[in-house]
Amino acid sequence: MKLFLSFFLFLVVFAFPSLRIFAQTDTIFVELPDSVREKEHSPTKATIMSACLPGLGQFYNKKYWKIPIIYAGIGVLGYVIYFNATEYNKYKGAYFESTNGITTGQYSDLVNSLTADQILASREFYNRNLEITFLLTAVWYGLNILDATVDAHLYTFNITDNLTMKVEPVLLPSTGFGFKPVGGMKLCLHF
Repeated sequence: MKLFLSFFLFLVVFAFPSLRIFAQTDTIFVELPDSVREKEHSPTKATIMSACLPGLGQFYNKKYWKIPIIYAGIGVLGYVIYFNATEYNKYKGAYFESTNGITTGQYSDLVNSLTADQILASREFYNRNLEITFLLTAVWYGLNILDATVDAHLYTFNITDNLTMKVEPVLLPSTGFGFKPVGGMKLCLHF
């Protein structure tokens, strides 16, 4: 009998290595197919998309209402850049004509009505405005990227109605001798 039992044990352990005995586990892991799995939302992808084309990161985050705001800001800043550059070039040409004594040139209306110092001050005013507008455009572009990154990080943040806070009056028993209740406030957080 011992020989039979030894032979059986030998067959189970060495001849059938694919048979394994496991202890019972508490959890069962089931791998979901790709079509059921929720895709991971990547902040890096949103940042790169928004850096390549303003508004593309917001599209990736499904915040479609922000795209017109981004392009409206770019349009306004673009117009201000165009206006300041045009005025700067106009006063630059007028200053050149004024310092060289040309009174019948392309900018004769400015040369004849303003002094050289006034033309120079106007040129510097529009030059400063042009530089500030370039800086504001860079800030607007950076805010576009920052907005896409933050929205992507908060994409799965839970903002359901189950997140509530209640403040209620309550009567509490006194801690001293006697049974006089004491008024108080109760703060209840539900999440």
